[in-house]
Amino acid sequence: MEELQNAVKDGGLAVSNLPEKGRCLLTTKNFYPGEVILRQEPYVCVPNNTVSRCDGCFASESLKKCSACQVVWYCGSTCQKSEWKLHRLECIALSRLEKEKRKAVTPSIRLMVRLYLRRKLQNEMFIPASVTDSCNFVEALVSHLKDLDEKQLVLYAQMASLVHLILQWPEINLKEIAENFSKLACNAHTICDCELRPLGTGLYPIVSIINHSCLPNAVLIFEGKSSVVRAVEHIPEGAEVSIAYIDIAGSTMTRQKTLKEQYFFTCTCPRCIKAGQYNDIQESAILEGYRCKDDGCNGFLLRDSDDKGFICQTCGLLRSKEEVKRIVSEITAISDKELKYKSPGNQEEAISQYKMIEKLQMELCHPFSISLMRTREELLKILMEVGDWREALAYCRLTIPGYQRVYPELHPLLGLQYYTCGKIEWLLGYTEDAIKSLTRSIDILRITHGTNSPFMKELMMKLDEAHAEASYNLSSKDE
Repeated sequence: MEELQNAVKDGGLAVSNLPEKGRCLLTTKNFYPGEVILRQEPYVCVPNNTVSRCDGCFASESLKKCSACQVVWYCGSTCQKSEWKLHRLECIALSRLEKEKRKAVTPSIRLMVRLYLRRKLQNEMFIPASVTDSCNFVEALVSHLKDLDEKQLVLYAQMASLVHLILQWPEINLKEIAENFSKLACNAHTICDCELRPLGTGLYPIVSIINHSCLPNAVLIFEGKSSVVRAVEHIPEGAEVSIAYIDIAGSTMTRQKTLKEQYFFTCTCPRCIKAGQYNDIQESAILEGYRCKDDGCNGFLLRDSDDKGFICQTCGLLRSKEEVKRIVSEITAISDKELKYKSPGNQEEAISQYKMIEKLQMELCHPFSISLMRTREELLKILMEVGDWREALAYCRLTIPGYQRVYPELHPLLGLQYYTCGKIEWLLGYTEDAIKSLTRSIDILRITHGTNSPFMKELMMKLDEAHAEASYNLSSKDE
């Protein structure tokens, strides 16, 4: 613990053990919005397998497969050389597998194999190890194995068997591997690009110490494979650093359920301790409940004491259970059918199905409903794919009030939604609107993402170009 303290103290941080939280990360100096609190490379990481990606940089273009193992991809010799010490051992192990068994090697399996191989290389001093980048740190992570149900334990046992088959090391047992899978499930992070699209999975030992809050004071962003934790508000000396483990849009009940199922703890953050209070009940009913039948009323509904339906808390109008069940059933039926239209070439049919769902949700749900917001997100995505930019812009604008309601003022998803809005507005020639949207986007993303990444430089260049275009248009009018 003392070595760990020495390793992080120069960065203005301290690792502490709190009775109610266990290990956590505290500040030993003030941090201000946009300031980098922590930057760490992964102990191990792997790209997702949804799209072929380079193992070194996660790029998805100009790739060549490793000729020996036929599993790993590289974009060029630079990435191949940077990964070679670890992949040399991995390649030998994977090459021993039959071709059919190699197809069963998922990113999770690879991550575990690489975890053991890195430990071996560090123990044999082929690659350096430090206090914050060693197998000892990984071994100290909490596994929550005792909290798993039988189905999950069986799955981890099966995955452990495949790892054991790949490595063929008699000194490690299946229980140890299964326990490490449980550790990764609770402590690994999804590596995303600047627009928060998943690229892979990585284990970042110091980042894994940071606790969750549904109202976090910091945000975790990735620059390539590097994890970067930035403050999104003033964090005074001695305060705990917190990030969000989950999407924090949702009622307290939904967030608590997700955290309990995935991370095995009950959140006691400033938002969650208000569970059951009137304001929390109201917000939950708005985000996940039903709307008043009166179109002129913006009230929220709660179940009535006689269990006959739901009563508007503003005007007192009753909405029957039967009516709610009917609309929910219609939405479910269309949603089940809609799944088959998601393949390329069926976008028009998918748009039609989602619009039917949207219409029913508008009849049933509150205007700030999360399910309605998600439907509009899907419509926005498909409309952009087919190039229907005017309707895409209309849906993008419809999502903004929902984002403003469910996310804090400096949340990357809100900034990215403004960015999408600004891009479409500029494309359609709405230069003044684009300037407003891109400015709002930069005001948020310069705090969460910094200003040095290629993505942010491109975004700021877009805003400069939009300003130049607006000035030119204005001068043309004057002439």
